[in-house]
Amino acid sequence: MLGLKLPTDPRWVNIAEKNIAEILIDHAYCEQKAASSCISLIIQYPEKEKLRDVLMPVVSEEWAHFRMVIRELDKRGLALGKPRKDEYVIQLYEKTRKGGSVEQQLGERLFMNALIEARSCERFRLLSQEISDESLRSFYHELMISEAGHYVNFIDLAKEYLPAEYVKQRWNEWLEIEAQIIQGLAIRGDRVH
Repeated sequence: MLGLKLPTDPRWVNIAEKNIAEILIDHAYCEQKAASSCISLIIQYPEKEKLRDVLMPVVSEEWAHFRMVIRELDKRGLALGKPRKDEYVIQLYEKTRKGGSVEQQLGERLFMNALIEARSCERFRLLSQEISDESLRSFYHELMISEAGHYVNFIDLAKEYLPAEYVKQRWNEWLEIEAQIIQGLAIRGDRVH
């Protein structure tokens, strides 16, 4: 369903499980950034009422996820710590097209957010199936379902503001770009992406 061109290296989940504290810390910041990104889109495109109506509930869900991850950290006696640089997101951002119409620029942001949600969903699925901690399996299964819905929200919004053929073509280009980025990143157990 996600359409990702390159699956996560199967070694990632084993490395992540051995570094679950680091994964949870990074995950908390991913949720915070997701909420902030949606707020930013709403503020930058105030005339786009459909965008606002779709993303306001996503903001609430992402912030609720942030709180959920904080609770998981607290249960384990772990501190949140400082935010980390997300090389994956930085590289995605570098690939966004500059220029074009307002709608095309909005599309770039929507596609980037959709990819982040899709990759998060895929990795949460791996965690929900592979790690030994039963409570975290359930935790990540619940989040996987939510991330899949958010991915669909972003693609549907792109279709709302851009021609269907453009969305199809550009989304396929983005999927190829994302696969190249994933292929070039080191497998790390301290990052969700």
